[in-house]
Amino acid sequence: MPEQALEWLAELGQQLRVDSVRCSAAAGSGHPTSSMSAADLAAVLLARYLRYDFDAPDDPRNDHLIFSKGHASPLLYAMFKAAGAISDEELLTFRRLGSRLEGHPTPRLPWVDVATGSLGQGLPIGVGIALAGQRLDRLPYRVWVLCGDSELAEGSMWEAFEHAGYAGLDNLTAIVDVNRLGQRGPTRHGWDTAAYARRIGAFGWHTIEIDGHDVAQIDRAYAEALATSDRPTAILARTKKGKGVPEVENREGAHGKPLPDPEEAIDELGGERNLRVRVKPPEGGRGGHRFPAEPLKLPAYAVGDKVATRTAFGEALAALGAARPDVVVLDAEVSDSTRTEYFADAHPERFFQCYIAEQQMVAAAVGLRVRGWTPYAATFAAFLTRAYDFIRMAAVSRADVRLVGSHAGVSIGHDGPSQMGLEDLAAFRAVHGSTVLYPCDANQTAQLVAAMADLEGISYLRTTRGNTRVIYRPGEEFPVGGSRLLRASPEDRVAVVAAGITVHEALAAADQLAAEGIPARVIDLYSVKPVDAATLREAARDTGRLITVEDHWPEGGLGDAVLEALADTRPAPRVVRLAVRAMPTSATPAEQLHAAGIDAAAITAAARLLAA
Repeated sequence: MPEQALEWLAELGQQLRVDSVRCSAAAGSGHPTSSMSAADLAAVLLARYLRYDFDAPDDPRNDHLIFSKGHASPLLYAMFKAAGAISDEELLTFRRLGSRLEGHPTPRLPWVDVATGSLGQGLPIGVGIALAGQRLDRLPYRVWVLCGDSELAEGSMWEAFEHAGYAGLDNLTAIVDVNRLGQRGPTRHGWDTAAYARRIGAFGWHTIEIDGHDVAQIDRAYAEALATSDRPTAILARTKKGKGVPEVENREGAHGKPLPDPEEAIDELGGERNLRVRVKPPEGGRGGHRFPAEPLKLPAYAVGDKVATRTAFGEALAALGAARPDVVVLDAEVSDSTRTEYFADAHPERFFQCYIAEQQMVAAAVGLRVRGWTPYAATFAAFLTRAYDFIRMAAVSRADVRLVGSHAGVSIGHDGPSQMGLEDLAAFRAVHGSTVLYPCDANQTAQLVAAMADLEGISYLRTTRGNTRVIYRPGEEFPVGGSRLLRASPEDRVAVVAAGITVHEALAAADQLAAEGIPARVIDLYSVKPVDAATLREAARDTGRLITVEDHWPEGGLGDAVLEALADTRPAPRVVRLAVRAMPTSATPAEQLHAAGIDAAAITAAARLLAA
C-alpha cells in the first residue's frame, strides 16, 4: 500500500480516538480508553474492508460488524460519524436522554445488529450470523467481531470458538483488541498474544498476531483473513489502552472514565479532524436463498388419546417448517428428548446442532434472527438457565426468539431435581416483553407452536415429558393471552387455576368435588404471560375462592401471575397456592406430584377446606 494511503489510515485512526474522547467528555462518562486502543483496527476495517451500505442497512448482502466489547461504543459511533451515517452534533449527544447513542450499542441504531455490553456475547452471536450466511442465505457477506481480551475469560467465547472452528466459518473474523488491561487491572495473559493464539488455534481457527497500532500490519492481516478458506480467522492485535495520550496510555485506573483533561488529550492526538470515509457497498447481485413452502397442516390428535406435549411440539414444528420456510431450529444435543429431531429429519438444512452449549445455542438463535430467520431453540427447561444472560440481552436487542423447555417440573419423575425445570416460568416472566405459554394437551400445543412464529420478543413454551390425555379437539384456537374454562357453572364455590400437567389433576379434582356437592370451576391458564386477567377476575367475583396449582416453585410462577392479575380486585378473593415447596428426590411422576402436594388429592383437600 502506498505510504500516503497508510498515513491517511493512521490519521483516520487518530480521528476516531479524538471523537471517542470528545463524545465521552460531553457525556461525562464512557469508555474512551477502551475505544482508543482499537481505533487503528477500526480505521483500516472501515476504510478498506467493510462492505456496507449505510443508506440501506437491510441490504442482505451487507457485511456485519459487531462490537462484542460493547463498552467501546464511542469508537463505534466515531466510525458512524466518519462514514457519514451520523452528524458531529449527534455524536456529542452520546449517553444523553433520548439519544440513539446509548452507553452500549443497541439496535435503536439501524446499523447495529444486536445489543452488546454484557461481555462474551458478540462472538457467539456472530457465529449465528455467519451460519446464516453459510447455510441459509448463501451470500458472501462477512461477519467482523471486535472482541476485548478481558472477555476471553468468558466460557461463552470458547463455546463460540469451538462451534465456529467445527463449522469452518471462513466468513467470520474475530478481531481481538489485546490491550492488556481490564476494568480492575491486568488481564490473565496480558500482552501474550501467543497464549491466545495457541488456545484459539486449537479450536481450528487461523490466527494472526500483529501490532494493533501498525496500520500496514493491520491491512495485511485483514487481507489474509479474506484469503483464508475453510476456517475462521482470529486477529490478535497487541494494543495500548488509551493509546496516544500519555496521561492514560497503558495506565491502570482509567477504565470507564472520561479523560481528565480532554482538551489537552485532543491536542496530544493532533486536534480534531473531519475525514470522511466512503465505505464500499456490497457488490450487486441476488438476495438471499429461500426454501420452498407448502400449506400448513398441523398434526391432529383424537380426544382421549394420550400424547406428550413434547411430542406434539416436535410434530407441529416439523409441520410448521414445511409451511414456513423461514423457520429454523436449534438444539443442544437433546433433540431426541425435546423432539426437535422430527424437524431435523424433515428439514435438515434448517436444523442447527449446537451440542451441549446452551449459551451458543441461544446466541446463534439471535444471530439467525438478525438475518430475518425465525428461530426455535429447545433444550431441557432447567438447562436454559445457563443461557439466561443471553436471553436477557436478546430482549434488549429486540430479538424475536422462540425458546422451548422440556422436562419441566417434578412430573418428569425418576431423574430427580437436577433435571427438573422448576424456576423457568418465573425466569421467563421476568424478561421484558416476553410471552410464556404452558399447554396441557397435544392439540393445544400444536396451535401454540404455530402461533409463536408470529410473536414479537422472547417467547417461551413449556412442554411436559410424560403422556397426557388429549382434551381439546383438533383445530381449536388458543389465542395468546387467553385461557379456557373447562368446568364452570353459576353455583361454583371455588375456582382452580392450573396449566400444563396440573390441568389434568385439576379436572380429576373437580370431578371428585362435584361428587361431594362442591361445584368447582377449572381454568386452563395456558397463557401465563400475558395472563387472562378478565377470566380470573370473573372467577374471583363469582366464587370468592381460588386455588392455583403449578408444577413449579411458588416464587414467580403461575400463582404469582394470578395474584398480580387480582391485585386490585375488590373484594379480594381468598387464594390458596399449591406449588412445589420442598426439594424433590427420585420417584415416579405420580409419586412426585403427590409428594409435592399438587396432585388431584391435594387440590381436592384444599378445595374442601376453602369451601367449608
